[in-house]
Amino acid sequence: MKLCAVQLASRKGDLAGNLGRHLRCIEQAAALGAELVVFPELSLTGYEPTLARQVALPVTSARLQPLQALCDQLAISAAVGMPLPTAEGIRIGMPILRPGLPPLTYAKQRLHDDERPFFTPGDQPLVFDSGALQIAPAICYESMFIEHAAQAQGLGAELYLVSVAKTARGIREGHEHYPEVARTLGIPVLLANCVGPADNFIGAGGSAAWDNQGNLLAALDDKAEGLILLDTASNIALGVPLGLN
Repeated sequence: MKLCAVQLASRKGDLAGNLGRHLRCIEQAAALGAELVVFPELSLTGYEPTLARQVALPVTSARLQPLQALCDQLAISAAVGMPLPTAEGIRIGMPILRPGLPPLTYAKQRLHDDERPFFTPGDQPLVFDSGALQIAPAICYESMFIEHAAQAQGLGAELYLVSVAKTARGIREGHEHYPEVARTLGIPVLLANCVGPADNFIGAGGSAAWDNQGNLLAALDDKAEGLILLDTASNIALGVPLGLN
């Protein structure tokens, strides 16, 4: 199975513009043979906690229909990022759009202290099937606790799909932590981070893939948008420039 992590610079609060760029990323990933593509944390709105309440949308919103239609057309799944309104409050969400099926929704369960004034934690783990794999999503801060991945593995996860918005320091720590997750639990890790301005920091890229022994298969740099294409059958990953211009 081929999976793709997108390293993207989202535009602050620009759902329409970001949506168009997501569609082009999905088209490029599908052309490379990917069956699933994952975007950075809150990719559709940018990682902007102070705007979250204004830009939050339910996963059933008609504004997401172009994404669903493209996933149906290209037979590809897409894990995107956006704030989701719930009865308990706004959650850091990951809608997972699947061809010919209703969308799934995952929400970040463990929040950083800086996020608590703006968001409510999710309360449900998720493992879903994509192709031949059982996949567990994780969103940024929670993915730095191996207990999160261990719980997912206990639920049958065979790949850890990580969506983040990390600084240079955060991505350095991630590049130390995620191979340890892979080695300890024996599951590959695929990571998508943002680049460019986000909230009060600069996204530091470093999107990457590790095999189930913790070996780094491919990584992107800290500036350019791009794709990591992971082929789980051959255990090979490649970095690919993102063709959005």
